[in-house]
Amino acid sequence: MTKHFAFTILPLLYFVGLSQSYTHASTHEIALSFFEPLPAVMQGAEQDSAVLIELGKKLYFETALSINHSQSCNSCHNLNNGAAGVDHLPVSIGALASIGDRNAPTTWNAGLHVAQFWDGRVKTLTQQAKLPIFNAKEMAMTSESQVIERLYNQGYLAAFKRAFSKQLLPINIENIAHALAAFQRTLISKDRFDDYLTGDKGAINQSEKEGLRVFIEKGCVACHNGALLGGQLFMKMGIVHPYPNKKDKGKAQVTGNPADNYFFKVPSLRNILNTAPYFHDGAASTIEQAIEDTAWHQLGIKLNTQEVKAIKAFFNTLNNQKVAFPEQR
Repeated sequence: MTKHFAFTILPLLYFVGLSQSYTHASTHEIALSFFEPLPAVMQGAEQDSAVLIELGKKLYFETALSINHSQSCNSCHNLNNGAAGVDHLPVSIGALASIGDRNAPTTWNAGLHVAQFWDGRVKTLTQQAKLPIFNAKEMAMTSESQVIERLYNQGYLAAFKRAFSKQLLPINIENIAHALAAFQRTLISKDRFDDYLTGDKGAINQSEKEGLRVFIEKGCVACHNGALLGGQLFMKMGIVHPYPNKKDKGKAQVTGNPADNYFFKVPSLRNILNTAPYFHDGAASTIEQAIEDTAWHQLGIKLNTQEVKAIKAFFNTLNNQKVAFPEQR
């Protein structure tokens, strides 16, 4: 057994064994050993002023940040009318009609993840915010000076001066990224599962509790645990049975290390029923397919129809009840 393989498989064995040891514990007790509620505030948000957040919100919807004024951040990470922060495409289509490489993850709770992007190429929301603007397959802007000129022409100078009052030249890519990150730090979802974890045992119904037990007992909690039910580690896609997509090598494309082949950040399951399609390549069009494929490729088991249905029932408790803009209701 190689060291890298051992690092991958041992956590799975630990969690599967642990989950099977709770035969006589209550479902609520078991849940508290694997999960925790989402925090009320993201780290770093204590420094975000109201004017900075408002600027970031405006920039999130600003099409002038794309080469042909056709796209904004919201184009691939839609938040309008209670949307889930995704575009529901297998992979996104850029401003110049270029097909993207990976499925667009939701911006809800993104700042709580261990890193950004499927391959974890950057750590923070601020670092992440810069990259799509200049990515040829996304917003396709060609230079920082072009971005600055666009925002000046769109009348942003006053808003940047309010947000960055001590700077003589406040419109720059660093400040754009800081503002976008500040707005995204407000995107913390709210759901019934957190109500359950914090003591309201009636917040989820009996079938959802049964689904939670199946989710734990089958070993899904090996990767999908903590506050996000994911988002905190990288795992090989196809641990037990190889995943069909061999073109995208995941984290290895960042590190250059073959040991990282097919490693991707484990997605969060918060609001999962509303973020189809699934996986880094968007290959699973339905949640049922995603549950079945994950069990097979990651755990080496075949779930029956009733088990898939039960897990999906549990996922209902993770539906986001918050909207980014309550005034739209």
